[in-house]
Amino acid sequence: MSEASIAKKAQEVEVVTAKFKEAASVVVVDYRGLTVEEVTNLRKQLRDANIEMKVIKNGILRRAAEQAGLEGLGDVFVGPTAVAFSNEDVVAPAKIMNDFAKEAKALEIKGGIIEGNVSSVEEIVALAKLPSREGLLSMLLSVLQAPVRNVAYAVKAVSDSKEEEVA
Repeated sequence: MSEASIAKKAQEVEVVTAKFKEAASVVVVDYRGLTVEEVTNLRKQLRDANIEMKVIKNGILRRAAEQAGLEGLGDVFVGPTAVAFSNEDVVAPAKIMNDFAKEAKALEIKGGIIEGNVSSVEEIVALAKLPSREGLLSMLLSVLQAPVRNVAYAVKAVSDSKEEEVA
């Protein structure tokens, strides 16, 4: 192997290591058996959610994971591997990949990283089942509004009862 080739691979490892460190979450999948149309559809869904999907050689992924201090992730880098990196939303890559895997049985989630911690397939699927950020904010708003709503109902009930007494 030439020095130029070695330098190029070392640079690829550095880039992927930086992506691992910067990402809020990473999902690793086996895409073997997907049609071109399915892969195009998946990439579009990920791109719309501001998630980057790359097909990277397993050797480079293993070295990058090792350099990033992600012990135990090297085991998932076997066979055709695609990696989805999200720097913003922790839940989105897991949710999109999990939903897509339900439709396209050929897509298999192998593992990933959630906020810097190596995660199993089960943890990725559990994360995918969480409501979206907007859904969680809606639930929080509903919980915060409940006491005010209850006070308003109580005041209205007292007001109605006072009106009945006067009448």
